[in-house]
Amino acid sequence: MDFKFDLIEKYMPLFLKGTLITIEISAASIVIGTLLGLLIALGKMSSNAILRQPFIWYINFFRGTPLLVQILLIHFAVMPLFMKPPVALISAITALSLNAAAYIAEIFRAGIQSIDKGQTEAARSLGMTHRQTMRHIIIPQASKRMIPPLGNEFIVLIKDSSLAAIIATEELMYWGRAMMGEYYRPWEPFLTVAFIYLILTLTLTHLLNFIERKFAID
Repeated sequence: MDFKFDLIEKYMPLFLKGTLITIEISAASIVIGTLLGLLIALGKMSSNAILRQPFIWYINFFRGTPLLVQILLIHFAVMPLFMKPPVALISAITALSLNAAAYIAEIFRAGIQSIDKGQTEAARSLGMTHRQTMRHIIIPQASKRMIPPLGNEFIVLIKDSSLAAIIATEELMYWGRAMMGEYYRPWEPFLTVAFIYLILTLTLTHLLNFIERKFAID
């Protein structure tokens, strides 16, 4: 195999540009997805059966359909209702956020429900409202248990951001495909892209491990 490093060197500025956009997409999707996921989890745990249904179907839809289909649907069908022409970056962040929120909601739900119900009853007996109980008692304890699964979801989200290339979002995978299309050489672009994704995921893994150890000590 004749591996040409000069081609990688030529494309490296574009790979770095794509890496920054990948980080932007991932970071924005993690923040938005986490906030939405918490709201959806609380909605799904509502005591009102009618109120629970929209949240249940939201989770069913986004967990039960391929992310690639969701990205295409949002970019070509949903986003044109709000902007013309649709911006690929915004479509990618929207699709990844909505998808991640469904999985994060289940992580929040499982974490919250893992806390002994006796603590909720004790908080109520002290005169605390449901909101105060969740904020001061339940969520702080559940957060420690949710760090590992949330970390896994964040890592998956970084890798899934590569699907945004299908709608011409100029992230990392987009430039890998562009290099492949220009030189018709698969090894150089895709090994480089894979290596950069590996660096991103390993960095996040080490960061999450540090946070998990800190919470374990505290």
